[in-house]
Amino acid sequence: MALSNSQYDELMRTYEQRQLDNEHALRKRYETACSMIPKLPALDDAISSISIKQARLLLDGHEDALSELKEEISRLSAQKQALLCSHGFPEDYLELHYLCPDCKDTGYIGTNKCHCFKKAIVDLLYTQSNLQEILEKENFSTFSLDYYSSNHKDPLTGRSSLEAVQTALHICHEFVDTFSEDFRNILLYGDTGVGKTFLSHCIAKEVMDSSYSVIYFSASRLFDVLAKNMFGKKEEETDDSLDYIYNCDLLIIDDLGTELANTFTISQLFSCLNERILRRKSTIISTNLALDDIKTIYSERIFSRISSHYTMLRLTGDDIRIQKKLLNLGGTNLSLIHISEP
Repeated sequence: MALSNSQYDELMRTYEQRQLDNEHALRKRYETACSMIPKLPALDDAISSISIKQARLLLDGHEDALSELKEEISRLSAQKQALLCSHGFPEDYLELHYLCPDCKDTGYIGTNKCHCFKKAIVDLLYTQSNLQEILEKENFSTFSLDYYSSNHKDPLTGRSSLEAVQTALHICHEFVDTFSEDFRNILLYGDTGVGKTFLSHCIAKEVMDSSYSVIYFSASRLFDVLAKNMFGKKEEETDDSLDYIYNCDLLIIDDLGTELANTFTISQLFSCLNERILRRKSTIISTNLALDDIKTIYSERIFSRISSHYTMLRLTGDDIRIQKKLLNLGGTNLSLIHISEP
């Protein structure tokens, strides 16, 4: 998750170009305004001349110079504003316009990264992980109920696989629709190959499209990152991986249980989940493990956090990839939807 120096430089070049574009756009607007208001350059020259004059007086010890400066500039600025309005220009026409007014397109507010810079970091990492291409194929509009049977009954709940996925879809839509207002977490668990990862991708796309930051990890990759952060040599100033993991708007942990579980992974998983709960940052976990297995492998503490703070959605049914292969062997020409479930 750490940004390399080249990645950081790439983002900073984007912000520098944005600032140049803002200044260029302002010059163009000024030329347009001057072409319609010939008096405008003379007013600006007068403002500049008076500013220089009053600055010199201030340096020479004239204590009233600053107040005189403000009064004169205020009078000339009011004339300038009146001219702009009388010619149909908006009040801020000759001011710099920013994509992010909070940091004025610098990426930083003081010494802290702006929210837009943090999102740019996540977007860059997302783009380079190629997940955006997956989300074009795996989203709510391409999710199909055709692979879920009303005849397949879950022995634990008595519900059909179709009923279970319909409930899951409703809750996932609700999760997205209320994301800006409600703090929620989801555990997707159950049979292999029934669309758990697909559903997490559906949510990821909607949340990203609403300009929230999303980070996706397989469980093994997440623990690799956490291990490197704890035991590795931190050579780069931009290594903010823990900050991204703890503070991104949505963290997706896929395939929990496929990693090598040990005391380190268990303690790190607890820290990650607990910290995000405390910060009220949403998390989605998908796993093929049963609830009893989660409790046995990851401890009572972790299971307590999940059972108390997560909506647990159990999906069952036949492996969709096997269904697709059987359909293909049968010579069907149906257009089938790709499901990224192991």
